[in-house]
Amino acid sequence: MRVLVLGALFIMASSVPAQQDYPNKPMRILVPFPPGGATTILARIAGQKFTESWTEPVIVDNRPGANGIVGTEALVKSPPDGYTLLLVSSAHVINPILSPTSYDALKDVAAVATLAASESVLVINPSSPANTLQEFIALAKSKPGQLNYGSAGTGNVNHLNTELFCAMTGIKMQHIPYKGTGPALTDLMGGQVQSYLAPPTTVIALIKSGKLKAIAMSGETRLPALPQVPTYAEAGLPGFDPKLWFGILAPAGTPKAIVDKLSAEIAKFLATPDFKAQLDSQGLGPFYSTSDQFAALMKADMARYAKIIKSANIKLE
Repeated sequence: MRVLVLGALFIMASSVPAQQDYPNKPMRILVPFPPGGATTILARIAGQKFTESWTEPVIVDNRPGANGIVGTEALVKSPPDGYTLLLVSSAHVINPILSPTSYDALKDVAAVATLAASESVLVINPSSPANTLQEFIALAKSKPGQLNYGSAGTGNVNHLNTELFCAMTGIKMQHIPYKGTGPALTDLMGGQVQSYLAPPTTVIALIKSGKLKAIAMSGETRLPALPQVPTYAEAGLPGFDPKLWFGILAPAGTPKAIVDKLSAEIAKFLATPDFKAQLDSQGLGPFYSTSDQFAALMKADMARYAKIIKSANIKLE
């Protein structure tokens, strides 16, 4: 017993300097999606900021597959030492609801902090007789089940948020899933679908050119790039906030001192003007939550999306 106690004390004593000296070697940020998307861009921006502060290189490692599940599995199998992180989106808490995963999305990870959020703008075909959110709701009510809405895929965040929109407004529309935002917007402009909840960065140019009509968007204030588009609250639908968040996770068991150091560093660079400018260029906004706040957000969102999925009877095909 004395040997065991001494051994435990030695391990505890040796881990304290390691935590205080963190980081002292290259870090890795896993991205569970293919290169080129918002998660990869955010990981590179964050990695650059970590390197500037701590002088240690940060490697961005894309691990795509199964809508983020493959990359998350790689994280939970990594040592909990703060040198392997994962940049996730809201999809992290949706995946386990729709399909079995080998990990627990809440218990097998350590929430570090949120980084950014993307608002969501409701766009319709410019030939639509509706010019406001209330007019669109009235149009949909006059044609129950006859209007189609697109999504980037079954179980995607914009799919679930549109189902929530339908439930809150009492309308019925047909869901048409696509393999990504691009094909969905093409069909929206062609009239095959009548609405789409899109990230602003993907539709700003189309709205300004008149190829799409924007009638409402999420957020507490109007987007500077689209000052003519009212918020959902302004348009008469308070409480509807289809925001997409991005955050950083570590493996469960990562020492609190390391999680806190990472979180504090994220808070610091989120407050810098150049970081905000980089996010603005991607149609994103700074969105910081502490480790505890982020953990609570994931838990609340998982419950919220589970309710939507059950109510709309959504299943992966």
